[in-house]
Amino acid sequence: MSLYRIFDVAGSGMSAQTVRLNTTASNMANADSVSSSVNQTYRGRHPIFSALLDKAKDPAGAEVQVSAIVESPAPVRMEYRPDHPLANAQGYIYLPNINPAEELANMISASRSYQDDVEVMNTSKQLMSRTLELGR
Repeated sequence: MSLYRIFDVAGSGMSAQTVRLNTTASNMANADSVSSSVNQTYRGRHPIFSALLDKAKDPAGAEVQVSAIVESPAPVRMEYRPDHPLANAQGYIYLPNINPAEELANMISASRSYQDDVEVMNTSKQLMSRTLELGR
């Protein structure tokens, strides 16, 4: 793998982790939203990553791409709160299928992965600079 491809691979990883951070932030922002029906309730979203192989550029290098953002299949939560303004005829409200603790762990993991990609880019840049200095 050429040294320049490292920037492409790390950059694609940073881009993918940004999508992951944004979907996690959206999930956290909607964790307490309330609805009066199952169909209108916010459902947690998660990105699906895949490797993008480009054998023309470099057979050993694979970039990361977001192939889809899917909704969580977990059921939404129902609470009996007949005094709530959005309660249905039976007195139930519907809450998203989001676990804030899991989302926080996901956000920390995405943030650390992003930081790792930044470190890869910085280290590669330093190695390239030192290699060029050898010729002086």
